[in-house]
Parts: sequence; C-alpha cells; structure tokens
Amino acid sequence: MSGNILQEAESAARSAGSPFLAALGERVRALRARRGLTRKAVALAADVSERHLANLEYGTGNPSTLVLLHVAGALHCSLAELLGDETTQSPEWLLIRELLQGRGDAELRRARIALGELFGTGTAGGAARGSRVALVGLRGAGKSTLGRMLADELGFPFLELSREIEKFAGCSIAEIHALYGMNAYRRYERRALEEAIQLYPEAVIATPGGLVSDAANFNLLLSHCVTIWLRADAADHMARVAAQGDTRPMAASPEAMEDLRRILAGRAAFYSKAELSLDTSAQPLEATFEALCALARQALPQPA
Repeated sequence: MSGNILQEAESAARSAGSPFLAALGERVRALRARRGLTRKAVALAADVSERHLANLEYGTGNPSTLVLLHVAGALHCSLAELLGDETTQSPEWLLIRELLQGRGDAELRRARIALGELFGTGTAGGAARGSRVALVGLRGAGKSTLGRMLADELGFPFLELSREIEKFAGCSIAEIHALYGMNAYRRYERRALEEAIQLYPEAVIATPGGLVSDAANFNLLLSHCVTIWLRADAADHMARVAAQGDTRPMAASPEAMEDLRRILAGRAAFYSKAELSLDTSAQPLEATFEALCALARQALPQPA
C-alpha cells in the first residue's frame, strides 16, 4: 500500500476521535500482528480494499457487520474477539476458553462450581450459604405467597428483594428504571442482595424475576443461598399477576401472552441453574406449599 494511503488514514484517525473505533482498530492491528499477516493479505482474505482496512485499523472507518465478519474470518478469530470480548484479552483467558470450548452443560457447571470454590464463592454448601432459601422465577410464580408461608413455617425472616431495592433507591422499581436506567437498577439490586446476605444467616428471599439476567448477581445468589426455581405455565403467570391488581399485562392479551412465553423460554436456562425446582401449576396451593417445605428442609443444613 502506498505511503499516501497510510498518511491519509493516520490523519483521519487523529481528527475522528471515536474511542470505540480507535479501540476496534487497535484490536484489528494486534490480531493481525499476532497472526503474522500483512494488511494486504488480510484485505484480500476479507475481500475488502486495503484502504478500507487501513481506515478500520486507524479508527476512521465505520464498517458494516458483514465487513467485520469477513475481517474476523480473515484473522481466524470470532467476531466477539474482534469487538473486544473480555475473555479474549489475555493468553490466560484464551487458554481457559479453549479448555471449556465444546463442553456440555454438566461439565461447565462442574467447572463453574470448582472455580467458585477456588475463589471463595463456591456453591457446594457450607457456612457461606447459611440457612438462606432464595426463590427464583418469573413474576406470578408464587415467590411472595409461598415465600412468606415458608418463612413462617421455618421461623425465618422473609425478604422480598424488590422492596429492599426500593429502600436503597428511595423510589419505586419503575422510577429507578425511568430515572436512572438498568445499570443503576443492577447496582441497587447488588447492594440489596449483599446486605441481605450479610444481615441474615437464616432467611427466605423472594428474588426479582430478572435477577438471573445479571451473571454477577446470580452468581452471588447461588453462592450464598439454597436456590429453588418456582415454575408455572404462562397462563398461570398472567392470571396471578392480574389477580394482584395489575391488569396491564392483559391490555393486549395475545401479544402479552406471546411476550411472556418468550421471556419464560429465554430465562428458563438460567432459572434451571437453581439447585431445586417446583412446578406451582401442578397442584393446589396447600399441596404445593407442603412440597416446597419438603424441598427446603431437605436442602438446608441439619441441626447438630
């Protein structure tokens, strides 16, 4: 490539000033160097012009997703690595990723538990978990109703984590999202969960339905609580929420039900990481409560 093209790219980079594009370009250059490839070779393999690739490397290009896929293929890496996935940032990350690549869920779970134990956040039981029971599941699964009943039966405090989050924030959950956004909500969720763990060695905790969507908060919960997934079918979820006085989910019934089914499907893989599960649609409330008590007593530490 001529010196003029390189000079133009460098000059444009200085004037563009996009941190994201600059970091992306730096990763492309670093990956190309790691692979020992020339810019010309990568451009040919990616089916883009050298000028286009130079602009990308110096942070001035605004490439399409398709171009990035072609460049990633030419560099023999994933699109995630090109975009800056944290697990690609060091040789150790890459080596660990390679060890885990292609493993099944059962093997990955064993690896996660082993790593947790290595770093003091294991989920294999012991003092870290105390006698806390955390109920996970979508809204309408029965976490509040069954959680209060279980806490009374066990003689434990009952905590509804959503209410604790609102205490920290000084406003409602809806206001947190509207005023401060999802990142702030997750911080309040983390603080509320950490305080619950610190203050209550024995407790029944009803968790927000979306807690499992945050890996850090879900790991914390798994590490310090016996977790039980309360499952229900979509129709029961919807009916129970409406029975609580919230008719908003019914405003556009067909669309709402379809959205609910998608949420259930999307979160089921995470809810299933709980140690135990109970179908709250399978039988009447009293029988469901008895089954929950049996599960909790089986999982909690036995008195000496």
